[in-house]
Amino acid sequence: MRILITGATGLVGQGVLRECLRAPDVEHVAMLGRRATGMQAPRLEELVCPDFADLGPIHERLAPFDACFYCAGAPLVGLSAAAYRHVTVDLTVHVAEVFAQRNPGGRFLYISGAHADAASRLSLLRAKGKAERALGALPITTVMLRPGGIRPVQGVRSPHRPLDLLYRLGAPALALAGHLLPGQMTTTARVGRAMLALARDPSPPAVVENDAINRLGQ
Repeated sequence: MRILITGATGLVGQGVLRECLRAPDVEHVAMLGRRATGMQAPRLEELVCPDFADLGPIHERLAPFDACFYCAGAPLVGLSAAAYRHVTVDLTVHVAEVFAQRNPGGRFLYISGAHADAASRLSLLRAKGKAERALGALPITTVMLRPGGIRPVQGVRSPHRPLDLLYRLGAPALALAGHLLPGQMTTTARVGRAMLALARDPSPPAVVENDAINRLGQ
């Protein structure tokens, strides 16, 4: 498989990238990001585009791919509701539309969130729900993954220093929560393996909740 990943430097994306590079049936991985990381690995390519609203400079390099693993997202704090919606809905859908045009036989797997709902009273869940609805209308196969809490494992760390500190201090509690609440918690590694399993599935489900992510990512 040839996989395109967005958000590969984020907490979720790091775990997904690691699993892709470990998978023997993934022959090529391209990281679509806003800035160069200098990361090097066999089968890995970097595609740099400072503005996801304008993919023109890399348009020709956005194919051929079997799947796009969309792990990019807006931070939960520090953005206005309008800015969060722009990143979560507008930019996500734009990337998906271009991907669909360039890869009509591909599939788009989106990291959404638990309880995403376009009609929710909570703006964060409403934005995720609107993104899901728009993606589901595209003329390619789309899969919405709805993880709950995501615990970083295998050396994955948040790129945001305050969050990284919280994750490290709370690691024992998060591990315990994963055992006590398997339907509510998952890990970065399981998300990555689940996305690969869904990319391989001839007929993947349209929506994958947290418990199914854990089953697929075992």
